[in-house]
Amino acid sequence: MNRSDAAYVAAHAADPLAALRAATASRHAALDSGLPIGAPDASLADYTAHLALLRAWLGPLHAWLAGFADGAAFDHGARLGLIETDLAEAGIPVHGGKYTLSGAWPAAASPAYRWGVHYVIEGSQLGGAVLYERLRARLAPHRLRYLKGDAGGPGPRWRAFMLALRANVRTPAEIADACAGACAAFDSILELRAGPHSETV
Repeated sequence: MNRSDAAYVAAHAADPLAALRAATASRHAALDSGLPIGAPDASLADYTAHLALLRAWLGPLHAWLAGFADGAAFDHGARLGLIETDLAEAGIPVHGGKYTLSGAWPAAASPAYRWGVHYVIEGSQLGGAVLYERLRARLAPHRLRYLKGDAGGPGPRWRAFMLALRANVRTPAEIADACAGACAAFDSILELRAGPHSETV
């Protein structure tokens, strides 16, 4: 967090969602501005690269989060399945890059910290729905399953997540810890996006 983000978080410390939005605002903007899939002329190759990036990000996160018996219980395995199905679809370009992270997720992270990580993962589905509406006609007949997500859209799950977040992350210390987890989740995908990915697989 930079100083302006930290000041906003302090001013909204009673609301974990407002604090999380403030803490991650600059990272969110940096990510959105640099993703080729968000460009007006995004191609099927851009979608493939986007899926490969998300697989490298979400796979380790899902495995790490599944190792805890407490905290948020929002499973992301189905989303990884959609990524694999999309990548295996006939006619999808093969992505020749390899994304790797430099570090591991903390083994002793608090439940609040992990709520912050879940916030970033769950929020990414909202952006995916927007991309789906923009790209589904242009990239047809490919079904863009990952971007489409649940049949009912991401709204119901996001509302359930917000209610659970506010019920479980309440104290100033918990909110600060959740913000740290959310920032770490954004930093990890920004690292993947910026890092070397030209190795052939």
